[in-house]
Amino acid sequence: MTKKKISCFNRELSWLEFNQRVFEEAREASNPMLERLKFLSITASNLDEFFMVRVGGLHMAYKIGRRKKDLSGMTPRMQLNEISRRAGQMMSDLHNCFCNVITPALSKAGINHVSMDALTSEQESYIQSLFSEELYPVITPLAVKDGALFAGVQNLSLNLLVRLRKKGARAEQSCYATISLSRVGDRIIPVPVDQGYGYLLHEEVVRRHAANWFPGYEIEETAVFRVTRNADFAVQEEEAPDLLSGMEDVLEERKAGECVRLEVESDISRLMLERLMDGTGALKEYVYHVNGPLNLKDFMSMAFLDGFDELKTEAWPPQPAPDIIPNEPMFGQIAEKNLLLCHPYQSYDPVIRFIEEAAEDSDTLAIKMVLYRTSSNSSIISALKRAAENGINVTALVELKARFDEARNIGWARDLEQSGVQVIHGVKGFKTHAKICLVVRREPGGIVRYCHFGTGNYNESTAKLYGDISYMTCDPALGADASAFFNALCGYAQPTHFNCISMAPVNMRESLLELIDFETERAKNGHKAFVHAKVNSFVDPVIIERLHEAARAGVKVRLNVRGICCLVPSHGIEVISIVDRFLEHARIFHFNHGGRPQVFIASADWMPRNLDKRLELMIPVVDKGCRDRLIQILDTHLSDNMNSWLLNPDGSYASVGHKGQREIRSQQVLYTQACTVVEEARKRRRTRFEPHRAGVMDA
Repeated sequence: MTKKKISCFNRELSWLEFNQRVFEEAREASNPMLERLKFLSITASNLDEFFMVRVGGLHMAYKIGRRKKDLSGMTPRMQLNEISRRAGQMMSDLHNCFCNVITPALSKAGINHVSMDALTSEQESYIQSLFSEELYPVITPLAVKDGALFAGVQNLSLNLLVRLRKKGARAEQSCYATISLSRVGDRIIPVPVDQGYGYLLHEEVVRRHAANWFPGYEIEETAVFRVTRNADFAVQEEEAPDLLSGMEDVLEERKAGECVRLEVESDISRLMLERLMDGTGALKEYVYHVNGPLNLKDFMSMAFLDGFDELKTEAWPPQPAPDIIPNEPMFGQIAEKNLLLCHPYQSYDPVIRFIEEAAEDSDTLAIKMVLYRTSSNSSIISALKRAAENGINVTALVELKARFDEARNIGWARDLEQSGVQVIHGVKGFKTHAKICLVVRREPGGIVRYCHFGTGNYNESTAKLYGDISYMTCDPALGADASAFFNALCGYAQPTHFNCISMAPVNMRESLLELIDFETERAKNGHKAFVHAKVNSFVDPVIIERLHEAARAGVKVRLNVRGICCLVPSHGIEVISIVDRFLEHARIFHFNHGGRPQVFIASADWMPRNLDKRLELMIPVVDKGCRDRLIQILDTHLSDNMNSWLLNPDGSYASVGHKGQREIRSQQVLYTQACTVVEEARKRRRTRFEPHRAGVMDA
């Protein structure tokens, strides 16, 4: 019997649909205007990475002659064509929204883009002074020789192309120069205004004063442009002398990657455009004409302007976890009971405290953890350095292959090594993406292992913006598994057996398939069966096929997939995506399992790269209180009818809508719950009664 071909959506087009959902938040009239500006900037930033990585990879595949179709039936060339059309429309819509909706609305609210043609004398004086003191001494134009490539143009940088002619020379004797507009301070320049906030853009000031750099020449034309280069390079681990130097080579390669997108102002002349295409190597289909300012992600900073609170969303500061007592050691509290935190609704501080207290504790024997992405000023890195200096055995796997964080991680790795930390630069052939910290302590009863497992990175900054789960426990079985995991990463031990956890690429896929198959068999026998899951991306064809089999058997499959989803929904399978003020990042899986719920958190999405090419962990949460809380979190997301989108069989998404039902905005529900439990705990403390003890008299 011929096996039925799996029907899947194209990964790249699915991602563009996700970015469209992000953009819809910028279009949503009920959102405050600066919140809309923030989402518009995020959409533009997302597109940058998409072109660098996904389009860059497809470009290389097409260039070397690859014609193989993906699961959706599209070749690299077909994908590039459709991406060019779809991304071009998205970029046009973005700039239309910015220029014709957001900018006028901000102007009415007192945030004004000042016209260079209508400056007051005070503003003119201010701009002249700023140019003379801060821009002219810093910026150095680069002459471009005939036929030469623009070698100095950096990836994603904003630049000005200038066409010049020596005074008295013939028209055909034009020459060119480029002016880099990056790394010369903030692009948005505040200017004095009588009321509200006024601003100009760097490129406007530089364009106005460009003649200062070219005495003896006449400026015939200027045009702002931006180049996006292919950044889809991987270290050749077999050839590199070591991983660190190999990653440094990759960073150098990115600087000279081929142009996969050239953004230009819409009114650029044909002559200037042809020179730009020649100089950057951009193909015609990679040129995008922009009506308005380029690089809209730079406007993110304006979303956080002081004042203008009426244009922003209400602040949702992280709440303290009521189960955690602030002034008592974390180890005693974890020993008393397992702790589950839901970020960013609940504060990330207990995780930082856990590591910081371990670093200062004389009973700590060892700290072992994986660092994939960290913040620029990391308290966790500082704690690991202190621990090593205090004589604690500290091992940190710093993943040097974390895309676009390679340079930062190289710096952290060197810094940690200098403090005496045993640093491992990743694992050959794999990315280590697991979120785990193990603390080993000597206690009166013997050696105890304390673990933190998470769905998000050890990054204090993104922990305030990303929806994630933290699970802290001293469960002996999980502690033994954590030790086995680090032994496999750091030495030559092969992970042949774990008590509880599943590890990719060893057995996570098999564990997931077994859990799905169990539900399928239950459904075939007429029993209740379901699979509920929350992931960021879903691409894996094997799991897609197995879920379709389960649905045909009667298993109810409900999925919350934030971004890419290649699964085509069918009867019995529902897929929603939530886009709201926080980035959905947690991975939670819930299987009915015959009425004995099996619940997991994981670092991995359901993608071949996560299950086959990365070191990932899936952690069972068996503690009833923590397990029930996870189920409640997952069910809340699956019930969202305010900020969720339903995936249709044709690959489009439609807003779910409440249609007379009770309105459920999952992120607001979770934040309200976090606030409520804090308030209830405060009330209990306030009304606590203390009885008189026998034999004690009042004074």
